[in-house]
Amino acid sequence: MNSIFKIILIVCLSTQAFAQKVIPPEDSLPLIKISSTSQDYNIGQPWEKNPTSNRRGLGVLIGKNQILTTAEIAANATYIELETVNGNVAMPAKTIAIDYEANLALLSTTDPAHQKELAELKPVLIAASAKLNDPVQVYQIEDSGKTLVTNGVVRGVDIVSSFVAGHYFLTYEIKASMQSASHSFTIPIIKNGKLLGILTSYNSKDQILDVTAPEIIQSFIDDAKDGEYTGFPSLGIGISRTDDPHFRSWLKLDDSLGGLYVKQVKRNSAAQEAGIIEGDVLTSIDGNKLDRKGYYQSETYGLLYWSHLVRGIKKVGETLNLELLRDGEVIKKEVTLSRQQDGLIPSHMYGKAPRYLIKGGFVFQELTKAYLQAYGDKWKTRAPIDLLDVLNHPEDYEKGRERIVILSRTIPTEATLGYERISGAIINKVNGKNIADIPSLIEAFNTPAENGLHTIELDNVLKTLYLDAETAKKVEADFLKQGLPNLSRVK
Repeated sequence: MNSIFKIILIVCLSTQAFAQKVIPPEDSLPLIKISSTSQDYNIGQPWEKNPTSNRRGLGVLIGKNQILTTAEIAANATYIELETVNGNVAMPAKTIAIDYEANLALLSTTDPAHQKELAELKPVLIAASAKLNDPVQVYQIEDSGKTLVTNGVVRGVDIVSSFVAGHYFLTYEIKASMQSASHSFTIPIIKNGKLLGILTSYNSKDQILDVTAPEIIQSFIDDAKDGEYTGFPSLGIGISRTDDPHFRSWLKLDDSLGGLYVKQVKRNSAAQEAGIIEGDVLTSIDGNKLDRKGYYQSETYGLLYWSHLVRGIKKVGETLNLELLRDGEVIKKEVTLSRQQDGLIPSHMYGKAPRYLIKGGFVFQELTKAYLQAYGDKWKTRAPIDLLDVLNHPEDYEKGRERIVILSRTIPTEATLGYERISGAIINKVNGKNIADIPSLIEAFNTPAENGLHTIELDNVLKTLYLDAETAKKVEADFLKQGLPNLSRVK
């Protein structure tokens, strides 16, 4: 979504509206301090991890031994500790449900002896939907353990991607002047004594908080109740707006119609199962007419982006009734929503270890969005053009592949002489066998090399690399002697 229309109500806020006050712990909500230590994998050297980092935030008790917070604070966590507001009790914790796309997580203490401490607290209820200009309270904890409350107001509502890029969920914009306080990486927002949402970001210049909406939180909690979290559904299409007059003329769209052009149908998606094809124009979802930019009129919030009708309202297994235009004719489709699995390029690698293989100094791994983003802020223009083409046109590479395997870097060794500068190349075949993922790559290298040479076929100008099998084995043995933990990872 290149542009997100924002519903904003400009309000005049008095000094009193943002007054802050400190209240004693016994009068506060069931807040829990969270401290996490996380460690993610090194993109360039997938066999090792980066240095650890620490985060401190607040969670809120929403059920028996269930503390709600953001996925961001629990992502790749090696240790999580919970602490009561007064600091009298600290307890180890684990993640019992997490959704990186929606940026939500449920934690629980792993120590039965401490569960009674949580049982003495009364869980908070989830609030109903808010309206523009509704007053809310932002809760923080001072170093002394006292609760700091800041008044704020709902200024707008939007569909926002807060943690994993490209995944959008209903989010409130809250106007409030927060203070610097400990454990403020995540904080709860309260409306009439109930949980309205969880902070996902704060713009100190404009004093705007992005807060996950209660509908998303409630859906997450409901899904996690049975202990087997499924996740939010997906329709599985890529779209383009139809507001360009030349594009509309080419599509032969009547001026009275809105709609979104379906430019991609993802493999094994709900849309593909329902028979939606590229070139269709999506005009209505469950009776909600879409405009040329993809917005519909919500009874609660006014104009909202269409994705909320899928990911904010529905659950996996439920159905959507769609109206589409195909070759100028109106067609109707009933779609049973599913959980969209990772495509050729996973949108994130949180909670996963990257798969890789080192062969004679060649480092092979599966292409991920994180790998592309490692090229810096301008990665969309700096990353290798062949790899960006996969991201933008995955349908051209899907046949016979589960993942895109690349030669990510070349370590100079006696086995890779002359190839030292090769990196970012897509692998098509090894020893004549098609490569679908890292496991298939390992299997292909296990095939006896013809004339003692492994042949590696690339998807670029330099078509084939040759790797002496015996020399490669010696290099790999040296790598292990020098302390490399493993030559490969497949799980």
